[in-house]
Amino acid sequence: MVKGIIGKKIGMTQIFTPDGNVVPVTVVEAGPCVVTQKKTVTTDGYNAIQIGFETIVSEKKLNKPQYGHFKKAGVEPMKHLREIRMDEVESFNVGQVISADIFAEGDVVDIQGISIGKGTQGVMKRHNFAGGPGGHGSTFHRRAGSIGMKEWPAEVIKGKKMAGHMGARKVTTQRLKIVSVMTEKNIILIQGAIPGHDNGVVYIKSTVKPRRPVIRQEPKAAKKK
Repeated sequence: MVKGIIGKKIGMTQIFTPDGNVVPVTVVEAGPCVVTQKKTVTTDGYNAIQIGFETIVSEKKLNKPQYGHFKKAGVEPMKHLREIRMDEVESFNVGQVISADIFAEGDVVDIQGISIGKGTQGVMKRHNFAGGPGGHGSTFHRRAGSIGMKEWPAEVIKGKKMAGHMGARKVTTQRLKIVSVMTEKNIILIQGAIPGHDNGVVYIKSTVKPRRPVIRQEPKAAKKK
């Protein structure tokens, strides 16, 4: 079954394994989330649940459709909503609380978040261009260089790598391993780095790329001379 939860990135630290190895981990406050809506094939054409994270302090921040949505569900208004498609939703009910204990140590997950914004950057930082000579007298240091042809097509080709806004976009990091789950604190330790800044909202879900079996090939026999 597909599992998913909304959380908040706390920061990074490191832990030690029993054999003494250092493992860099990201600390995520996962949930608790509340089921705010349940969709079925009969009513909506597909099976899914909608979960909410972080309660809104003042209902004045909601418009009428949002207020009516939460009122119909009988739950407190939430800041962040996310829909999770599933094969069956019979085991979920509106108002049910989903905690970090849906995941376990060793699970492999995909994490989605908004990357850190870098503002407007040049081609060297944004696209890893090599740049020009660094010596004095050179007029070509960090510029992009040629961006098109003169006579035909007489325009910059769409998709050309140029300077511009960098970061602040939706990014998904796949196949990260869960090192530990602290159910009493709703804390999940995930090996490696995840997108976003500290206190940024992230979405954790079951990976869409299960590990492929390793196919070992027998070494080829040496050719006889």
